Amino acid sequence: MVAGTAAIGAGNGPVPCPVMFVGEAPGRFGAARTGVPFSGDVAGRRFEALLGEAGLRRDEVFVSNAVLCLPTDGCGRNRRPRTSEIRACSAWLARTLDTVRPEVVVALGRVALDGLARIEAHGLVLARDCGRPVAWHGVTVVAVYHPGARGAVHRPWAKQVEDWRALGTLLYTHSARS
Repeated sequence: MVAGTAAIGAGNGPVPCPVMFVGEAPGRFGAARTGVPFSGDVAGRRFEALLGEAGLRRDEVFVSNAVLCLPTDGCGRNRRPRTSEIRACSAWLARTLDTVRPEVVVALGRVALDGLARIEAHGLVLARDCGRPVAWHGVTVVAVYHPGARGAVHRPWAKQVEDWRALGTLLYTHSARS
């Protein structure tokens, strides 16, 4: 594995923050290079576009990953993090949640959901529960598909845009109640 982004740094977002996004791991052409989650690559550009669909700006959300180092295959390409890597980073993710103190956590894909489940069970399955808010660990957690190319294979872009617009509505109504 290649070193990636720290759990909390200047590029992650404000602390404390009411909304926290949890991704998979730093991307080879993105966060592993820039030091900022979801920046400098296709997933980062798609993430920014989807934030806009939700009525959010990057500077008003906190972004981290379930795995803090870039998992690579034998040829140096990105690969899905192993369960052992997700487990090894779960304490960092828990500390990040404690520091950021979000009201809503958005899991970007299955790896993020797995990382959160290692802190406390949530029972969410991405394909079944996409966009459904659930009380978890004293906050609300919502799962959406990862904005990268692999997520687009499982969830077409137009459907992801709908998911994020609904997420924006949820966040608006959630903040109106707070």
